Amino acid sequence: MTTTSANSGRPRPSWFTRFWAVVRYEMLWNIRKKKFLGLVIVAFLFATLSWLLPVVLSATTDQAINANPDFAVAFSIPGIGLFLFALITAMNSISSEFESGTVVPLLTKPVSRTMVFLGKLLATFIIILVTYTILFVYGVIGGAIVYGPQNNLHLMPLGLFGNIISTFIWITLILAAGALSKSTTISTLVAFGLFFGLFFAVPIISVFAGPSPVLNYVPGSGASGTMITPQGQIGVGAGTDNIGANLINYVLYSSANVDFNMTRIELQGDQPLITQVYAYSEPISVITARSVATAIVYSVVFLFIAWIAFKWAQILE
Repeated sequence: MTTTSANSGRPRPSWFTRFWAVVRYEMLWNIRKKKFLGLVIVAFLFATLSWLLPVVLSATTDQAINANPDFAVAFSIPGIGLFLFALITAMNSISSEFESGTVVPLLTKPVSRTMVFLGKLLATFIIILVTYTILFVYGVIGGAIVYGPQNNLHLMPLGLFGNIISTFIWITLILAAGALSKSTTISTLVAFGLFFGLFFAVPIISVFAGPSPVLNYVPGSGASGTMITPQGQIGVGAGTDNIGANLINYVLYSSANVDFNMTRIELQGDQPLITQVYAYSEPISVITARSVATAIVYSVVFLFIAWIAFKWAQILE
């Protein structure tokens, strides 16, 4: 539906038409970036290696590949992959508009700042959704070819959804940093600093202070534990990077508990003795609910900051 402009008498595009124009502009701009295309290629290479290496090893050792019906359902994008996809798709989204001055002609169009902001957000979501969907389907196909028929494929959308939620913490953080600083360099440095700071700090804290539940309330992998299932013992990360895997684990093993151990280092003579000591246990339901809630809170807070900063930013022509 269109309305008529009072000044020109020409039909004014509907709200949806204007909004979708922003979304399409942002999507086309994103997928044309060499950094994004390069990251997608690297992601596909790593996905290929995850099921190609067993084939190569089998051919060189003359040993048959054991069937693994749970390969596909365990497929997930690692934390650094989630961060890099967020960085590449969001690092220029707002900040570059100010740096290049394109925000000025953009806002002369019949669009509000809120419409532009929401359009950029939706475009980022669509790009991440399509890219992750292709990666997950590729992983399923590769797993079926190498490891045989796969179980629980109906849970794959749940894992996909969880990976998207995990990615959006970093996307919203980068958008907020870009809107506040109006600088791609600063927003990138902030994102890198926070990610790698947590990436190295969490394991170090876990070793010396134990797997504290506090670690699960910051973006990242969180505390690491183990869960006993009918298929054996599996590792569980309690942080926001592991939402996809934990959603699937909850559906499959809703009554299971995750045990967290503390690393203890003692000296026996001149030799260090490293042992694992039980610290605490949590139900997988609590871990999953907490990681989802934590991710949503972070995303909402960062989105609000980004929207306020973009809406009230001064633009110098």
